[in-house]
Amino acid sequence: MSRSTDTQKAQRLNAAYGLLARGLKVAEAAVLLSRQFTLSRRQAYRYIEAAQAIGRPVPVTEPTTAVTFKLPPSLVDAIRTRAAAEETTISDMVSRALRAFLDEAGGNG
Repeated sequence: MSRSTDTQKAQRLNAAYGLLARGLKVAEAAVLLSRQFTLSRRQAYRYIEAAQAIGRPVPVTEPTTAVTFKLPPSLVDAIRTRAAAEETTISDMVSRALRAFLDEAGGNG
């Protein structure tokens, strides 16, 4: 069985939060969640517990695709340094830069 994506996890956490917010008991919410997402009861309880701990809906991110390309080492070093300074990932840095570029160029981003 494959692992859940971040998008799937967020959707399940939000569904669990919604069930609890409607006033359902934990056991009822777990049954409904397990049926809705074809999860084991144990996994549904884990999502319910996580939703209780977080106490709010979480943002659902767009799924990502791995892309491989070559860059000069100096640019890679600069990106790594900047990402570390901003406490973010290289992926996030590159995504933001490409979105900004596409917005400026009139692309669809």
